[in-house]
Amino acid sequence: MKLSYYPETDSLYVSLKPGPGTTTREIALGFNIDLDATGEVVGFDIDKAFQRVDLSTLDAKALPVRTERVGQ
Repeated sequence: MKLSYYPETDSLYVSLKPGPGTTTREIALGFNIDLDATGEVVGFDIDKAFQRVDLSTLDAKALPVRTERVGQ
């Protein structure tokens, strides 16, 4: 999973798996999901993210991760 914040549009994109989306659906005002060719969710976008999400912290609990990367 990869989180990307775009300050120029104030949007947060959460990529759930690699690969391009072929279809985008707005499921709520300012909340869009990207689907691949088989209908699986590849990611989602949150418009006006700074107003909707606390971007100052990221809290991950009990994730089965082996490595952690912060920043790039």
